[in-house]
Amino acid sequence: MPVRNAARRVEKERPYQFRQELDQVHKPNRRDSRARVRPGEVAVENGWQILVPREAGHHLVKAAKDLQDYLLDSMNVSVSIEKVGSLSTALDARRRVIVIGAKAELPTIGKALTVPRSYRLVVSPERIIVCGCDERGAGQGSFFLEDLMNLREAPFVAKQDQVRRPLFSPRMVHSGWGVDQFPDTQLNAIAHAGMDAILLFTRGVDHTTQGYEDVNDLVRRADSFGIDVYFYSYLKSTKHPDEPDAKAYYENTYGALFKACPGAKGVVLVGESVEFPSKDGRTTGRPWDSLPENGIPSTKPSPGWWPCRDYPQWIRMLKNAVQKYKPDADIVFWTYNWGWAPEKERLRLIRNIPRDVTLLVTFEMFEQLRQEGITHVCVDYTISSVGPGRYFKTEAAAARKRGLRLYTMCNTAGMTWDVGVIPYEPVPQQWSKRRAALVKARERWGLSGLMESHHYGWWPSCISEGAKWSYWSPSPSDEEVLAAILRRDYGAQAAPLVGKALRAWSEAIRFYVPTNEDQYGPFRIGPSYPLIFQPICSRTFTSKDRKLPAAWHAWFGNKVVLTPYQPLDDSRQSPGACRVDLEIRSLQKMAALWQKGISMLGKALRLMPAGRRKTGERLLGLGEFVLHSICTTIHVKEWWKLNQRLMTESDARKQMAALDLMVKLAEQEIRNAEETIPLVEKDSRLGWEPTMEYLTDTDHLRWKMAQVRSVVDGEIPEYRQTLLNTGSAVRKNTGRA
Repeated sequence: MPVRNAARRVEKERPYQFRQELDQVHKPNRRDSRARVRPGEVAVENGWQILVPREAGHHLVKAAKDLQDYLLDSMNVSVSIEKVGSLSTALDARRRVIVIGAKAELPTIGKALTVPRSYRLVVSPERIIVCGCDERGAGQGSFFLEDLMNLREAPFVAKQDQVRRPLFSPRMVHSGWGVDQFPDTQLNAIAHAGMDAILLFTRGVDHTTQGYEDVNDLVRRADSFGIDVYFYSYLKSTKHPDEPDAKAYYENTYGALFKACPGAKGVVLVGESVEFPSKDGRTTGRPWDSLPENGIPSTKPSPGWWPCRDYPQWIRMLKNAVQKYKPDADIVFWTYNWGWAPEKERLRLIRNIPRDVTLLVTFEMFEQLRQEGITHVCVDYTISSVGPGRYFKTEAAAARKRGLRLYTMCNTAGMTWDVGVIPYEPVPQQWSKRRAALVKARERWGLSGLMESHHYGWWPSCISEGAKWSYWSPSPSDEEVLAAILRRDYGAQAAPLVGKALRAWSEAIRFYVPTNEDQYGPFRIGPSYPLIFQPICSRTFTSKDRKLPAAWHAWFGNKVVLTPYQPLDDSRQSPGACRVDLEIRSLQKMAALWQKGISMLGKALRLMPAGRRKTGERLLGLGEFVLHSICTTIHVKEWWKLNQRLMTESDARKQMAALDLMVKLAEQEIRNAEETIPLVEKDSRLGWEPTMEYLTDTDHLRWKMAQVRSVVDGEIPEYRQTLLNTGSAVRKNTGRA
């Protein structure tokens, strides 16, 4: 399959060098020196002042300093900051000022503000007023001022008077810098993206997946950026609520979290991570990773994967333990693990959980889709299906009926498990449909909060920026916003072609088929995924060696990459093996459309101003990496089919023909991996995922090439000889010539 990978000079990045870009919240020298003030615009120039109230809190002061830094770094404008006794008085006396305050200091201006984090922006000649319903709203209003100037590419703002309010809160996200790692630069980037909460994996007091963490310090720092902290629980529960010492046990675990850190906002509970010894007889009553009784595996699910009848009792005990130390803690109960279970059982659970608990439901997961008469299921997270799925709809309706607060896992920070080691999925039109569906869910079922990424984190992009605009009202249409972003980032001449390329990719993603074997296989790591010759064991690679080498410090590393490849039965209606040919055809359509987008982007690159070309090349490299990953996945499926033919075919000549095809396919995949190397060398974010660390960098791609070469040069010739020897023995015994 053709992959566009033109020979381009590669300036190699060091591992983790992408963090330098992530740390740069204010892009330098964004000002277009050719821009001139238009009629109806106000120009912020050298000598202006930013005014804040003398009694301003730390968040408001930080927002003012951030705006000062932005103007200097991005717009080459120098302004000072002054604290004043009365903002209202200063409004009457001062000119050439940006006034930033909350409703408490600007009661007349902020009279109409009632929604937390909302703000009013008033732009008039020689005066700009940013008034928040609260300090966080004032901070978001200041960031909005930056957004307007960024799109204008100049410190010019149109005269206006508008009130804007957020549609969702919280908007939770994991770190894009590293698992449970939140330096101030990452917190600042998250705040600028409009998100207001972070998720911290928690094993105990000040104990995260990465070891010790001063959580109170994180809460303090996050709050200074207008961000809340949610614990994402990894506390396994060993006590059933019926046990006599259970109350003390939960006070010493979950209660201890909030006793030690009452500033945390809440806790997220998901079945697989918080399993407890349920007495529901439809489950094993034991954690999923415990040894089976009497050495006999059970056919029942563990409590983490079933809507157990005693979950409400467990939640109530846990809630009481937490709210003893933080009465307003947000207890978020996520039904991710049993969306496959009978609807009757799922809804019974929702009808019985405490009313002051928040329900979190994944948006598109478990939806069954029919294609060419074959059913496949949306597993884990994908943007190939917009949603909402039936699982979400039914549970959202039940939550609405009970008056439960409703959140959803929606991934609109820009990433899913569709391709596991990229920073974001560049399919803006598909993300736009997802966001529109979420806004409708807000209107229909009262959806109020979002989880916008899992541990693969997020990356500032046109996707996350588009989400910020979509989730505030009023805002321009998604089409207008995307067009403005593309003009800013790629130049006016190139923007239309870039837009067409992204539209082709947005169409392509709809041909992606989300399956467990792909999302835990070739699509999780892309071209470093091995091709394993299954009929015989290799002399060079043992079964242990077939696992990719992983970094010692990786949380999951290679444990979440399944080899050898095997289609799984995600749907009883259509077993995995029956879907393979359909999936290959669908991915071939996806690849053709993705190639179309790459070709258009290549043409657009030549139209970009010199200062925008690096951004264009980064987008092109991302697109090419995705195409190489699609090719790998197609090759892996074809490879699996040939393996099956070898193991089921009895005709030696047909087996030899299959081996010939395997050699040809292996050579194609070696080239595919080799062509990926310049892409990951140029962009250190490609090939990395926070929990796996690097699994598709140059070293892993060369490992994969060596592994496949050993199959071509060692395992296949060995198997050929076995077939020849067997055939000779048959001819000798039967007397055939």
